[in-house]
Amino acid sequence: MSTSQFPALSRRGFIGLAGAVAAGAALTACAGTGGGAKQSGDANTINFWSNHPGSSKDQETELIKRFHEKFPDLKVNLIDAGKNYEEVSQKFNAALSGGELPDVVVLSDVWWFNYALNGSIEPLDGHFGAAGVRLDDYVDSLAADYLFNGKHYALPYSRSTPLFYYNKDVWAKAGLPDRGPESWPEFDEWGPKIQAVVGDGKLAHGWGDAKNYLAWTFQGPNWTFGGAYSDGWQLKFTEPGTIAAGQFLRDMIHTKKYAGIKPQIAVDFGTGVIASTIASTGDLKGIKQNAEGKLQFGTAFLPHPNGPGVTTGGAGLAIPARISDQRKVNALKFIEFITNASNTAYFAQATGYMPVRKSAVADPGVQDFLAKNPNAKVAIDQLPLTKSQDYARVFVPGGDQIIGTGLEQIGLQNADPATVFANVSSQLQAIIDRQITPKLPK
Repeated sequence: MSTSQFPALSRRGFIGLAGAVAAGAALTACAGTGGGAKQSGDANTINFWSNHPGSSKDQETELIKRFHEKFPDLKVNLIDAGKNYEEVSQKFNAALSGGELPDVVVLSDVWWFNYALNGSIEPLDGHFGAAGVRLDDYVDSLAADYLFNGKHYALPYSRSTPLFYYNKDVWAKAGLPDRGPESWPEFDEWGPKIQAVVGDGKLAHGWGDAKNYLAWTFQGPNWTFGGAYSDGWQLKFTEPGTIAAGQFLRDMIHTKKYAGIKPQIAVDFGTGVIASTIASTGDLKGIKQNAEGKLQFGTAFLPHPNGPGVTTGGAGLAIPARISDQRKVNALKFIEFITNASNTAYFAQATGYMPVRKSAVADPGVQDFLAKNPNAKVAIDQLPLTKSQDYARVFVPGGDQIIGTGLEQIGLQNADPATVFANVSSQLQAIIDRQITPKLPK
């Protein structure tokens, strides 16, 4: 697979602004400055803080075992840092304010940038040589996702896109073609048919809640209605397209009653409680396990009738800025090793996340695996149709939860989308005006 298939993300377009923002910026009270963080620790011991994305604790344990075999003088401790990316970030923030710092920490798409702005995580490029990192073998767009002020502040690890998951058995009973919908209006026609098949107590479609990245999964559908959360720093919540997307969400839940917001979409889909959902590629492993012996399912591109209708996401691996240089080099050796071609291939095959190395994507073994596992192949095939995330979600502190909470109000409370989005826009604009705009170039 040629690297030209992986589109460059617009974070690189933000680099020109980054220098003016970086110096001493404190974008949010939830990001510690690191002044009280403890720097003690054996340089040969690497503490790896992870939430085990995609239920990957067994895989991470195996990767650590492989690392110990190659680097017997280094020891890695795998530490449970939370059940999701938010909890990991909260624990890391607490450590920055006076706790014991990790050597390697999992940070998601909405967290790394804030820590980079505050100088809490290390720019890695200066350590690449000592740690043996070959940046040119990482998938260009995924590596560029962590590029800020000309430097990389993390390397890609558990990277994903949202996928459309659908229950093939229900689809067949509803007389639908064995594919995902080509547009959301088409799915709106399918929804009542699917609901008639699943019956009371179940739903044709389930959306995740705010804690399960509703703002992330709804971003692509919003684009297909001509909406957006933002265009650069210009918020777009009051635009007609965005309001239309919100109204679609409201109607499918409260008027046609074939959809709902569910806090455990991966479990509910795998057990047949919901017949379709939008979930991460990283959920593929868990869904497959839950569905075993119960149902047949497929994955598909998100609807994209007028251009990209899906984005990328997931997490990278970062290193705290306030640990010793020797700890940083050893930590980066570990990151390089567990994301090398063979190990990212192993991790991707076990979890559903995307391989992050070009050499892994092109490996015959990976190609054979993808050929035998079409549900996993969809994520890589969909990459050329992705679009980088709107700043409002990933660059504005707290943006993900503010947007997700607004969408919950529409889906759970039947709130008017125009009113909800006006309030969301007001909250985000206040943060931009107070914490971001003063730092941008004049």
